[in-house]
Amino acid sequence: MKRTLKAIPLMLVVLMLTVVISACGNSSKVEVGIVLPTKDEQRWIQDEQRFTDALKDAKHSSEILFSQGSSAKEKENVDALIAKGIKVLIICPQDGDAAAAAIESAKKAGIKVISYDRLITNTDAVDYYVTFDSIAVGKAQAQYLVDHAKGNGQPLYLYAGAATDNNAFLFFEGAWSVLQPKIADGTFKIANSSEAVALQGTAKLAREEQSKIISQVTTSWEPSEAKNKAQTHLTAASADLKGDVAILAPNDGTARAIADVFASDKAVTSYVVTGQDAEKASVQYIIDGKQSMTVFKDVRTLVKDSITMALALLDDKTPETTGINNNGKKDVPAKQTDVIVVDKENVQSALIDSDYYKADDFKSK
Repeated sequence: MKRTLKAIPLMLVVLMLTVVISACGNSSKVEVGIVLPTKDEQRWIQDEQRFTDALKDAKHSSEILFSQGSSAKEKENVDALIAKGIKVLIICPQDGDAAAAAIESAKKAGIKVISYDRLITNTDAVDYYVTFDSIAVGKAQAQYLVDHAKGNGQPLYLYAGAATDNNAFLFFEGAWSVLQPKIADGTFKIANSSEAVALQGTAKLAREEQSKIISQVTTSWEPSEAKNKAQTHLTAASADLKGDVAILAPNDGTARAIADVFASDKAVTSYVVTGQDAEKASVQYIIDGKQSMTVFKDVRTLVKDSITMALALLDDKTPETTGINNNGKKDVPAKQTDVIVVDKENVQSALIDSDYYKADDFKSK
């Protein structure tokens, strides 16, 4: 009997502690969880700030986490946000396929999943996709090369994003649809991919065929990888594959790295190189004549679309969508945003006058 009486106060203490801990846990609950790929690229740091700005006046709590290029870390981030009680997950996957496991856990917890910028593939756990028209990006890059082609047989160097990123395939699909007819008619001569040469007569590539080419020319979105590949390709290139060249570079970081390599080769008379994301460093390169163009994707619009969609879901409403993207497992309702080609001629109007950047962010040549 004495032991029982002594145990009662102890049980009460435990119950009181449980209530206190539970209360503390509730105070740290998060409604909107956001997972971005890495803090090592300017693009994602900008996204973090824009998400923060967009959500500061919202009545819903949020938290932003970075995966730092690791799918394992990405899964940890999603699990941590699930534990905090999120109702909506906005996630830009590090690896489209690998991210499936993370969001399937979220789906089981009743969380709505918005795939941001990059599509998560081969899972039915994706509810919505907010993106730029990735095929249009590739088409715009390729069209710029076509519009600035010099004569016949101009060397064409192809580079692509990460083979683990569905967007890399969409960009390349768009680019190939514009470039292939000009390869077939002799305007361009593929300089750095035997797989692309073998498929140059094929107007529409199957996924497996795209993969063969991309595996040869992938940069993994890494400037260092792009630089190494460009150096290797130029070292192996014969004289007829230099002179005036055209370069399909997938984004701004790789474009700058590739441009630096081509600019340092005395046998390269001139080059036209594409880009994407309108990063500050690349805008300066465009002003300086080191990079030819970039595809401007106004991230402010993409962030706004994502938040608008998340808030609609939190209010039990159906978000507005403009299209469908198949991820290999289901047709995912998507909200797509238009893109803008920016080169030296319209830097001012597209990026400065629109208040995306300030004029004093750049130096005039």
